[in-house]
Amino acid sequence: MYLALAPETLARWQFGITTVYHFLFVPLTISLAALTAGLQTAWVRTEKEKYLRATKFWGKLFLINIAMGVVTGIVQEFQFGMNWSDYSRFVGDIFGAPLAFEALIAFFFESTFIGLWIFGWDKLPKKIHLACIWMVSIGTILSAYFILAANSWMQHPVGYKIDKAKGRAELTDFWAVLTQNTALAQAFHTLSASFLTGGAFMVGIAAFHLFRKKHISVMKTSLRLGLVTVVIAGMLTAISGDTLGKVMFKQQPMKMAAAEALWDGQKPAPFSIFAYGDVSKGHNTVELSVPGLLSFLADDDFNSYVPGINDTNKAEQQKYGAGDYRPIIPVTFWAFRWMIGFGMASFAIGLAGLWLTRKKFMLPQHLRVGEDEVPHLVLFKNKALSPKLGRLYWLVAIWTLGFPLIANSWGWIFTEMGRQPWVVYGVLQTRDAVSPGVSQTEILISMITFTALYAVLAVVEVKLLVKYVKAGPPELTEDDLNPPTKIGGENRDADKPMAFSY
Repeated sequence: MYLALAPETLARWQFGITTVYHFLFVPLTISLAALTAGLQTAWVRTEKEKYLRATKFWGKLFLINIAMGVVTGIVQEFQFGMNWSDYSRFVGDIFGAPLAFEALIAFFFESTFIGLWIFGWDKLPKKIHLACIWMVSIGTILSAYFILAANSWMQHPVGYKIDKAKGRAELTDFWAVLTQNTALAQAFHTLSASFLTGGAFMVGIAAFHLFRKKHISVMKTSLRLGLVTVVIAGMLTAISGDTLGKVMFKQQPMKMAAAEALWDGQKPAPFSIFAYGDVSKGHNTVELSVPGLLSFLADDDFNSYVPGINDTNKAEQQKYGAGDYRPIIPVTFWAFRWMIGFGMASFAIGLAGLWLTRKKFMLPQHLRVGEDEVPHLVLFKNKALSPKLGRLYWLVAIWTLGFPLIANSWGWIFTEMGRQPWVVYGVLQTRDAVSPGVSQTEILISMITFTALYAVLAVVEVKLLVKYVKAGPPELTEDDLNPPTKIGGENRDADKPMAFSY
């Protein structure tokens, strides 16, 4: 059923490919906006050049990322009309409301103030210019919240009624859509994960420069900021994930059971840390589990009963009619583990980094071993790690920038795949949401086109990031160090054209 190239299957593949690709940029946009604003705040308060250079460096990477995020996000809007017209017709009155607020309020904040920030370096006073980047940051968070509220309604529909005459859902309580516990928990978790992503991104790039002993002052500051962000965001991600898990257990028990491949209800229910075998058939050849932990994660009680896949499937058949209400169990099971594994790996690396840099900042020193120079990790005045261990930590720190991106991708796959076969849980099934007039060939052509286009954009994104990451923080000019004290500046050419600050 899942491998057939039916229009529904192809439409799901296309939406999955474009959505996961787009979501690579969203967490970085949210976190880099706030981290850049924080660095600029430090410059305004202290006037230390390292903070200004760091602001311009990370701000440039933020701008590259947000530009790509906007481009890839536009495709998401089109797909609702292309491949999911029955979905749009049925829930458009509800789903469109938070998306409209996102465009009219949040995106307006972002687009307006990001323009002022880009072109206002030599035209706006420091504090007003600083306020612009903070407004951009607020806009990114608001944008995320409105979109997450729309997605949360798909997970747990509230504040609506079904108009049987028109055959569609209609909004009755917009405030309920915005403030339901699913939206609040999902926003808390997503924003925490976003800052984990941005912190790891900062750690990886700073470690790359410090490994080469380049731009030490700026990158030491960036590394410490990134490490602190990773640790704090990692703890918040775990806490928010626990909160979201409890909400999920009450609202979507099938998703909780599928995340553990728990076929029959148990009291207490164990949490599987590692499993190997055919989870699709409920058989694990090797399994390492913690007794009672799933019960606690689901209901704050180590002895509570957690219904299994078979129990929940029977309950949903009685409630919604005949059918198979199970998601693809192996995908849900492993996506849940990869999400947690890669996310917590970044947190662990952040903790290790904070410990290693707690007294004397570590820098790679090159010691001659035989005929080669080997990176050596200096920790304290007269103590150091071995060359091999020193090289290992720096390489791990560099590569950790990709770990949260992987965790985010699998997190959304788990969130959406675990809800199947529903597109709106308990209201509309995915098979009933696809466009009836779009053929298999048309969807296949658009999927191949979008995938190829996104591949080209990926090459462009990576090349731009690599180019500017390698270049490092820019050198400062006199105008950078002495911005105007009032709007427009003093003794400056009023007719001077606006220029991109980078």
